[in-house]
Amino acid sequence: MGMANIERRGSDRLRSVLAPLGVAAAAGVVFAVVGTIDPNEPGHYPTCPFLWATGLYCPGCGTLRTIHALAHLDPVAALGLNPLAMAMIPFLVFWWGRWLVRALQGRPRRTSLAHPAWLWAFLVLVLVYWVVRNLPFGAFLAP
Repeated sequence: MGMANIERRGSDRLRSVLAPLGVAAAAGVVFAVVGTIDPNEPGHYPTCPFLWATGLYCPGCGTLRTIHALAHLDPVAALGLNPLAMAMIPFLVFWWGRWLVRALQGRPRRTSLAHPAWLWAFLVLVLVYWVVRNLPFGAFLAP
């Protein structure tokens, strides 16, 4: 194996990890900005369009405040603001880690995130969460 092949493999591997590292960097920037600029104070971030138009909470309502609470090391408050977002963090970290490991190993990217049945189940979960958090008995899910 020639030196050119070794260099090409190294540069290919470096190029393949740029995407997962870029996503991590973008997430870090979002975490830093939201951790610094308090979403609990009015005027810093726009109102959720769905909340503004309907008066109802969407599945993402409370996520900025959840991120802010996590940035300030308050997972209990974060859980109270958006339990679904908190539940998704381990899955997102797992999928990102799997992506990074595959890139480091030089393996091709997967063409699907998960089996379609899991994706449909997640969609149903989000829709049920969306409805229940807006009903009187689901008020504990509201931000």
